[in-house]
Amino acid sequence: MKVLAGGVSSRTVLIERAGPSSMVLKQSLPKLRVAVDWFSSPERIHREALALRWFPTLAQKDAFTELYFEDTEEHLIAMEAVPQPHANWKTMLLDGDLRMGHVRRFAELLATLHRNSAGLREPFADKSFFETLRIEPYYRYTAQRAAADFFAALIDDTLATNVSIVHGDYSPKNVLIHGSRMVLLDHEVAHFGDPAFDVGFAMAHFLSKAHHLQNPGVVGRSPWTARDALVTLPEPEPGASELARAPAPPFFEAAQFFWQSYAFVPYPDFQSRCVRHSLACLLARVWGRSPLEYLGPGERSRQALAVLALIPDAPANIPDMIAAFEKELACR
Repeated sequence: MKVLAGGVSSRTVLIERAGPSSMVLKQSLPKLRVAVDWFSSPERIHREALALRWFPTLAQKDAFTELYFEDTEEHLIAMEAVPQPHANWKTMLLDGDLRMGHVRRFAELLATLHRNSAGLREPFADKSFFETLRIEPYYRYTAQRAAADFFAALIDDTLATNVSIVHGDYSPKNVLIHGSRMVLLDHEVAHFGDPAFDVGFAMAHFLSKAHHLQNPGVVGRSPWTARDALVTLPEPEPGASELARAPAPPFFEAAQFFWQSYAFVPYPDFQSRCVRHSLACLLARVWGRSPLEYLGPGERSRQALAVLALIPDAPANIPDMIAAFEKELACR
């Protein structure tokens, strides 16, 4: 038995067995491991169990771990352990291993979950864990410091939208790469709501890493290189400005490719809502209850200033937002 490191919301234990497959026990914590107070009911582990039952019916089965059992009294679950060797995708990215094939699969898996889940409103209707794990610690907490009207309107729009399953924690840190298999983990925030949140949440991770790894103002940073041949991106979609047409560095290009590979429009103003969630998450990941640990103090300040410059007149589409964010960073 081995206690697994990483994550702020749960304790996890790997159990290796002679013969049967290894498994992971996971139990949600009532108080999350962050610098400021952040509480959420440990009963959210049962939302993860529900997702592990449903998600394999919506997308490719091997993208998820198998649920072995659920303990409703101790609020824990047991699930398949992804075999070794495997790597955490966030670690790979921060180490310089950026592969566009991974970006494509990450985007397509999200689009598949969104596209195929329109009929699951009833089992995933409760948004209380989304409130305690995302809306309050990310949006409401950050709004106490800046852009209060922007966040208030976005919260209202988000909570009023019920279109598809929303993973709620769609991030490279929750992806394991095992050979050709990409496995998505940590589903305790899953609910039926606004899919634009997932796109913005993931986009913020790509752009924050672009800032951290590619910002020319950081002295002593080695040049960023991407592995595998970079794909040839199609022409910008109609309405994108010339700002988005210039060649992008690899991680900014990966953000563009993620959006193009996602290729799903569930409602008319979806892209503009994705832009707003991207900006909100970029700011929340430096000023919210759970700031990105790899961004230093100077980077957090620079990212906040860049986002605050964009919020009053937010770009209308994702390509322009990515290009504008890159431009704002370069000015600071």
